[in-house]
Amino acid sequence: MNAHPRPSGRFSVLPVLVIAALVLLMALCTVGGEGPAATVVPWAMVAGAATAAGWAVRRARADRRAYESRLTAWAASEAVLAERLRIAGDLHDIVSHGLGLITVRAAATRHLPKPPEVAAALTDIEDASRHATAELRRMLTVLREPETAGLRAPLDGLDDLPRIVDGAAVAGLRTRLTVEPLGEVSQGVQVAVCKTVREALNNAARYAGPTDVRVEVHRDGRHVVVAVSDAGPGHDGWHASPGAGHGLAALRERVGSLGGILTAQRVDAGFRVTARIPDGPA
Repeated sequence: MNAHPRPSGRFSVLPVLVIAALVLLMALCTVGGEGPAATVVPWAMVAGAATAAGWAVRRARADRRAYESRLTAWAASEAVLAERLRIAGDLHDIVSHGLGLITVRAAATRHLPKPPEVAAALTDIEDASRHATAELRRMLTVLREPETAGLRAPLDGLDDLPRIVDGAAVAGLRTRLTVEPLGEVSQGVQVAVCKTVREALNNAARYAGPTDVRVEVHRDGRHVVVAVSDAGPGHDGWHASPGAGHGLAALRERVGSLGGILTAQRVDAGFRVTARIPDGPA
């Protein structure tokens, strides 16, 4: 789903170049004539054509820079939109799971002896939760593109962190994971923690290559904090292959949607990505 069409890369200097070429051709046709005009006019035409060509080159470069700037802004906007759709999908999975449990528990009490008022209340709860689940599915189908509205991968959780971190060894990263006791963590925050670790490891592999990376997750009061720090390029011959930064923009959108803060900064020779996400009562 694209919120805005891709910026156009059309440039408007071609007519000027065509006119300049015609002027030069006309100047060449006057070569060999006699009189002052035959001497002055060709040079004036050549000067005019050269000036037009120079302006056209400068305009083309300026248009190209403006186009690249618009294209970068468009790509970042699309990355944020895609992340919002993924957040909507994750929200559906999390909320529908909770509503499903409510529905099952309410339905399971039908055979138990209870006052009529309680029976009516439980029926209302079951009906409301089923309706809310159906509405969630309907709205998610509207938001997502038809080709992406099929099967979804299971949500990542804190139990998946070792697998995510170990998988970075394929890119040559030497990782160390430390997870302190966190207590109960909501599913949305767990997904955001895993997304942060994935994106930070991908960035480390692109920018620093084979290097040491520390992944630390701990609780600070009501906040869950995840920090991924790399030691910088492992050797002098490494050539970074940086991306456009859209992954961090999308990740900042996800963390911000939970009321958290994402920071990305250089630390000594390396880089650190930190997400601080509130979770639990204020």
